[in-house]
Amino acid sequence: MSRTRTVISATFAVIGMGVLGACGLGAEDAGSVKPVAVQQQQQAPVTPPAKLVAAEVDGLGQVLTDGNGMTLYRFAKDAAKPPKSNCDNACATAWPPLLSDGPAEVTGVDAALVGTVIRTDGKKQVTVNGWPVYGFAKDTAPGKALGQGVDGNWAAVTPAGAKAEEKAASVNVTEIPGLDQVLADQNGMTLYLFTKDTKKPSKSNCDGDCAAKWPPMLVKGETEVTGVDPKLIGKVTRTDGTEQVTIGGWPAYTFAKDLKPGDANGHGVGGTWYEIEPAGCKVAEGKEPTNAAADSTAPPAGAPSDTTGGY
Repeated sequence: MSRTRTVISATFAVIGMGVLGACGLGAEDAGSVKPVAVQQQQQAPVTPPAKLVAAEVDGLGQVLTDGNGMTLYRFAKDAAKPPKSNCDNACATAWPPLLSDGPAEVTGVDAALVGTVIRTDGKKQVTVNGWPVYGFAKDTAPGKALGQGVDGNWAAVTPAGAKAEEKAASVNVTEIPGLDQVLADQNGMTLYLFTKDTKKPSKSNCDGDCAAKWPPMLVKGETEVTGVDPKLIGKVTRTDGTEQVTIGGWPAYTFAKDLKPGDANGHGVGGTWYEIEPAGCKVAEGKEPTNAAADSTAPPAGAPSDTTGGY
């Protein structure tokens, strides 16, 4: 009888230890119990809709740019029908494809011409009239088109998806009411000089953000002239190695806020920017354009000039 009680007691002791082991956990013991991990499905990052904007680029006329104003290109070794990109790896590093998971937002472009193509890495690249479009890593600011003609295979792309043809740089005389005769480039855009540059010797002091707002008039080869003494036309090498047209020794620029030929919104900006007359001098003091809205950064008559140079 006593042996039976001993066995029963031992059995209950073991059960009791099990119960204590399950329910008698202290706070520190409870923390050691690991919950079952719930696996969550990882979603691939979504590329926001790209932007396509038609813009004037010096020497090329109207071409496509991205949402940051950077020039876009097409590659002759790609295909348009059907669309296919043949630029991967090192090529895609030098020529980053314009990617977009959704329909691209367009300005000045026929949306019916815009689509996408699946690249070899599975990403969607924007196409225009079937041609995949790219940026260029060496274009460091809006308005630059250093990729034009590279290796004979790359060209800026037009709003119709065609290759942009490089226009010869030219300086021409135009009439702007209130300013009389001033000079314009091959696209009809008003030309300016910067009084913080030097003319003897010719030197540009407008780089970086300044050059983004005041694109230098660049040239490859000779500059054509109409109505201007050819002896006034020259060129100067900029800090980035490109060549800029000079007029009467002054480096020549356009203005990013001039949206069409005949605009003169850069008149007097910062007290340092002026249109160029056919004689290669700045437009006479006191003249004001009457057919274009004055730029908000231009000082009123008699006000002290902006020491930052208007940029």
